[in-house]
Amino acid sequence: MSGEDVQPVSCSIKPPVYLQMGDSETGAAPSGVCVVDVALPFGKPVNIQEITFKNYYTAYVTVRLLRKSPGQEGPAKWCTALRDLPLMDNPHTEAGSQDYCSVHRAQMQVEPDHVTSVRLILRQPSSAWLTFSLEEVNIFPHVEPNPEKEVSDWLSDLTLVDQHPDLEGLPDPQTVSSSIQQMWALTEVMQTNQTTASIGRYDVDGCYDINLLSLT
Repeated sequence: MSGEDVQPVSCSIKPPVYLQMGDSETGAAPSGVCVVDVALPFGKPVNIQEITFKNYYTAYVTVRLLRKSPGQEGPAKWCTALRDLPLMDNPHTEAGSQDYCSVHRAQMQVEPDHVTSVRLILRQPSSAWLTFSLEEVNIFPHVEPNPEKEVSDWLSDLTLVDQHPDLEGLPDPQTVSSSIQQMWALTEVMQTNQTTASIGRYDVDGCYDINLLSLT
């Protein structure tokens, strides 16, 4: 789902149409193909984020979209967005026959934008199931994120971090500041009292005088 607040598009699901082989005079036989058309609101093309549904013994589904981009001349054109998506592990067994499924826009071979109608082509090659279809079909629109909201959320997170820094394991800031100030004051005194006279070697009895070394 693209977002908890996104509601499905108001659409009309037409009854499934089962295709037959042959004619009524010679005796029609099931083809294992069913077509479900989904009509979107007239005059309101939809950018699709996701199509959800509950399976009912359909083995494969193909998604076709009727699209007309802004500025496109001529009538809208049908295109195949997804072909033969498996919904059942095996058409002859019940595994996956009544699962809830979804088709995300990232799975589609074309951008599902400016869509005016959706056609779901269902296939069930097994003769074990007399009827098959899809139930509870919903189409959710694609909503572009709000850049201003993202920046606002980022700034809120940044402010929260600044207000609650993790100081575990670090020295006390007041102690560090006091030590730096003392070092700065000592440096100023040393520079003021610095002499230009040569004080010679610092060794005393073969070793260096630490007090003399600290003044250089």
